[in-house]
Order: sequence, then C-alpha cells, then structure tokens
Amino acid sequence: AKVASGGELSRVALAVALACSGARAGSDGAGKDAEAGPGTLIFDEVDAGIGGGTAVEVGRLLQRLAGRSQVLCVTHLAQVAAHADWNCRIDKLERTGGSGAPAGVVSRAQLLQGDERSAEIARMLGATRLGAAAEAGSAPRGALDLADSMLREARAGKLA
Repeated sequence: AKVASGGELSRVALAVALACSGARAGSDGAGKDAEAGPGTLIFDEVDAGIGGGTAVEVGRLLQRLAGRSQVLCVTHLAQVAAHADWNCRIDKLERTGGSGAPAGVVSRAQLLQGDERSAEIARMLGATRLGAAAEAGSAPRGALDLADSMLREARAGKLA
C-alpha cells in the first residue's frame, strides 16, 4: 500500500475544491454566477515536490479558487506566492535562556507590502543579500526585476 504525501493530499484537496466550485458555476462554466464557496480553505505543502511551470499552474489554480473563498496557503515557492493578493512572511525564532540554553520557539508573522513583497519573492527565488544590500533589506536588482515581473504576470492573469 502507498501513502500520499502532504503535498499530494493538498493538491488533491485543491482539485476537489476547484471541481466543487465548478459544479456550482453558472451555465457559462466560468463561475460568475456561482454561490460563494467555503469560507476559508487552508493549503499546506501544496508546493511539495513541484517546481517551474507546474508551480505556476498551482498558483493560478489557487488564485482562481480565491475568487470564491478565502485561501490561505503555506508555500516555499515564489511561483505560487506571486499569485496571492497578500503575502506574509513567517519567521521561526529560537529563544535562549540566560545560560544560552534553548528556552523555546516563537513564530513571527509580518504582512508584506510594496517593495517588501518583491524582495521576499526574490529571496524565495534564491537571491542572497550581500554587503550593503543586506543592511538596506533589499535583494540584488536582477532578482527584484524577476520578482516584479512575476507579480505583474500573476496580476495580469487574475484580471484576464
């Protein structure tokens, strides 16, 4: 017997959610007259084991689904994140006690806006921060240009 991975299960859940939302779609099949979908859908590891064009398509599908429901998605791929209306960065911080021993873990969420969003997409693409750029909190220009391009393309896909 084979067991599905978390990513595979998330992609099956995405397919089922899309199929159900299509079944409620109006006669044109575009879903314009459809009832609202479930209030909130959460996808974790939907990008596990994929990349490139497949990740872009998963991002587009999540974006389409978000037209009917609130979609929360934990992703590590810029191709998926670029299709979101909003992006947050989650950081895990390990605390140490007075003696330097581990004292627990704290998670921090930060809503990204404007240039922060582009910089995070660039970081997800593998850009590293170097020298003065690290102090300014920016990624190398080429990576930022690519991130901006991905965000524009995702927005254009949403409006099309």
